[in-house]
Parts: sequence; structure tokens; C-alpha cells
Amino acid sequence: MQIMNTTDAPRWHRFPNAQALARAAAEAVLDTAREAIAAADEFRIVLAGGRTPELAYRMLAQAEADWSRWRIYFGDERCLPAEDPERNSRMVRSVWLDRVAIPPGNVFPIQAELGPEAAAERYAELVRDALPFDLVLLGMGEDGHTASLFPGHAHAPAELVHAVHQAPKPPPERVSLSAAALGSAHRILILVSGAGKREAVRCWRSGKALPVARIRGPAGVDVLIDRDAEG
Repeated sequence: MQIMNTTDAPRWHRFPNAQALARAAAEAVLDTAREAIAAADEFRIVLAGGRTPELAYRMLAQAEADWSRWRIYFGDERCLPAEDPERNSRMVRSVWLDRVAIPPGNVFPIQAELGPEAAAERYAELVRDALPFDLVLLGMGEDGHTASLFPGHAHAPAELVHAVHQAPKPPPERVSLSAAALGSAHRILILVSGAGKREAVRCWRSGKALPVARIRGPAGVDVLIDRDAEG
């Protein structure tokens, strides 16, 4: 999939199923990495949790890349013990990062086990030094949330990392990059698959103020959507 550098957003790219969507996402990640490394000698990517991104990560685990130049950040994390299987960082490690030669020091998990405020404060320091990201990878929930930015929740516009309390899905305490931090990237991919997302997609397209709709980048946003989610 060719990602165009334009300010128009969002741009919708349609795929027959989640597998094809994930394959296109993995190819886009690899293409962007090669471009970033050629330009600046490193590639800074923000990862998402969720089933559809996980499919892409499994494909990336089979790819060849200059892994030593990759810098891995996370869009959000659950406030659970570091090795809890429900952690995004744990999932990404098990299906991808532990299977390729990315140096451990190039991976920057959110220390959400410290609690929302402490973890957000620490991660904001890392994020501030990493901006702008080369690529942000996001998913979307059935309620239109992305990362751990939920409908009805707000955070300060200038905030880079947000301490989340009373999330509508467990666990209630989380840490999330803000809309401003996520939107700072040169390229943004939002992956949307599954029939359960149809209503949120309809609301997004009709202009409803969903959290996912707040993510805007200088080069726009590319949405990769499968047939089930589009309806």
C-alpha cells in the first residue's frame, strides 16, 4: 500500500479481510522503516495493542529488516504487572520482538505497573525526546476509542502522556499517549477490522466526535479497513 504525503485525512484503504489488511499494514511499516533509516539512521514507531495489529506483528516477525535501527514505543498500556499476559508490551514481545534482533535497549515499554500518574510522568520524558515519531500504529474499539483514549474522557491539549482512570473496559487504570503525541507522527495508520466496528465506523464517517477522529497528523491519517468493518 502506497501512503501518500498529503494533509487530507482520513484516507480509507479497503481490504477483503483482516489477513489482507494486516499484510498491508506490515508492508507499510517496513517501507516506512526503510525510508526513515535512509533519512535519519533510525526508525521510531509507536505500537498498538489489539487483535488486528497482532496479526501484523506476527508477519513482521517473519520479515527481514535493519532491526538495530528500530526504536519501539507504545501508544498505551494497562496498569498491570509487567509480565501480565494482558499487557500490550507482553503481547508484542511474545509474537514479534522476542523473535527478531531488536536490541532490548531499543524497546521502551510504558512502566504502567507503577500506576497511572507515575508511569505517565516517566513516559512523557521519553516521548518528548522521541517526537516526532516516524509512524504511529493504532486500532479502534467498538466504541470509537483508540489507544486508551475513551469517549467521554478528556485530557489537557498540551499533555503528551495521559494517566487514565475509570476506563470503561478493564482494567480501569491505564496510561495512554495523548491525541497530540499520537498526531505528531509523520505517518499514522489506523487498523479497523471486524463487524463489531461497523457502528463506530458509521459514526466516525458521519462526523461524530469519537476519540479516534481526534487523531490528526501533519500528513493526514490512513485508515486500513476490512469488508466486515465497513459493512
